[in-house]
Amino acid sequence: MSTTASVGSVTPVVVRLKLSLLRNGLRQSAGRRAAYVASIVVVLLFAALQLIGLIALRGNTHAASVTVLLTAVLALGWAVMPLFFASGDETLDPTRLVMLPLRPRPLVRALLVASLVGIGPLFTLCMFAGSVIAMAHSTAAYVTGVVAIVLALLVCVALARAVATANIQLLTSRKGRDLAVLSGLVIAVGAQLVNFGAQKLGSSGLSTLDPAAEVLRWVPPASAIGAVDSVNEGSYATGFAQLVLSAGALVALLALWQRSLTRLMTSPDGSTLQAAEPTRDKAGRSSGLSRLLPAGRTGTVMERSLRYVWRDPKTKAAWVTSLAIGLIVPVFNALQGTGSIYFACFAAGMLGIQMYNQFGQDTSAFWMVALTISSTRDAYVELRARALALLLITLPYATLVTVLTTAMLGDWPALPEVLGLSFALLGAMLATGAWSSARFPYSIPQEGYKNVAPGQAGLAWISIFGGMVAAALLCAPVIAFTIWLHVSAGGEDWTWLLLPLGTAYGAGVTLLGLRLAAPRTARRLPEILAAVSKG
Repeated sequence: MSTTASVGSVTPVVVRLKLSLLRNGLRQSAGRRAAYVASIVVVLLFAALQLIGLIALRGNTHAASVTVLLTAVLALGWAVMPLFFASGDETLDPTRLVMLPLRPRPLVRALLVASLVGIGPLFTLCMFAGSVIAMAHSTAAYVTGVVAIVLALLVCVALARAVATANIQLLTSRKGRDLAVLSGLVIAVGAQLVNFGAQKLGSSGLSTLDPAAEVLRWVPPASAIGAVDSVNEGSYATGFAQLVLSAGALVALLALWQRSLTRLMTSPDGSTLQAAEPTRDKAGRSSGLSRLLPAGRTGTVMERSLRYVWRDPKTKAAWVTSLAIGLIVPVFNALQGTGSIYFACFAAGMLGIQMYNQFGQDTSAFWMVALTISSTRDAYVELRARALALLLITLPYATLVTVLTTAMLGDWPALPEVLGLSFALLGAMLATGAWSSARFPYSIPQEGYKNVAPGQAGLAWISIFGGMVAAALLCAPVIAFTIWLHVSAGGEDWTWLLLPLGTAYGAGVTLLGLRLAAPRTARRLPEILAAVSKG
């Protein structure tokens, strides 16, 4: 086969590889297919609603500002989401291709085209199409809009792949784990800033977006969408310049991506060059932690879980991000003067998410855990110990955040009430997390930037968000009792009862959830092992 033919065949081969991996992943079980279809339906419904909302902006004076800012936010999401949330597949992980005789340029082209296949690009395409419809009022504007949509989408995808390739070693090398944690913290702060911006927008109107939009319309890929508005106003030279900016950004990102890909595929992995720590030192440190934990299997499992939090880069990043968001949401809202003391429950909710997919955190090493589980009792002790390890961090943290929020708002009488609600919510999430870990396990690949194995993204979303909905339903009695106390005459004098009641309710729900999850865990060990070992 000639060199030209070989190069030309790379792109369709990679695209077919992606489709084959997705199809084979969905063939493994009916539950996985159902979860994937459900995730597609949810995303498409959300995209349809957003599209209708953008079309409704047509003719609005501030439509251009909204669409330009929307493009900038989408580009930011494409840049950071693949590093920390479930996304991607084997074809998008360049470390899987290092042994193949492929040149960087055709490989970049093939991976770029493969990246356009998926739910994320389809959602982004709908947003850009809606943005063009909201602004365009002439034939020239529509023609410009078609070019702008293509450019903006390619820039978003290229940005995501360039950032992911440049940072692929953050999650694979031990040297980069602290930087990855810092990145998660930055994302948490950024998400809260977006939340504050949305609150200000709701109170001040769309006119507040105009100053930021005037700047961002010259920043790719928002400049491509801004070109539609410029052409609409008759400023053809300005529109052309904005399109050129986006095209230049695309070329620069592709060059950066190719350079990072070349370096990644030709350089040794720095994580393999680290000197091993003395075994004696590790054993000494281990014995110090072991003395503080219960004896037997419970203490062993708790120590293992806590060491995952401290040593595993992905687990550590997830924990730090949850800790940051759980503190930022109530504290920042309190600083703005618009917060409620009930926002303090966010801390317990964010850390409760860490109970989901407990076995997936073990990855292929779960087989060693599975060998020690021969009965429902063993499964119960395993789940209970994992929950206790989580409580060691969550209980004092949730209490600290609640007290801090109460002090900032000066609402001390509500402290017992909110603490009780937080503990009840935490218990509900521990219960549903234990059951979800046994029913919807999924793999967390240790290599690359993905947080879920190909074909399991829908399963992961169903596991987490389905469990959160179930936890909210479990908390309904405590919430209803809280509302009743506030609406009944003299009931507010008894809100302090929510602290002991919420604590007891949370503990009871947790024990019930562990009891229900244990038999399922013991029965489904082979299925769980197969699911978590996929990556």
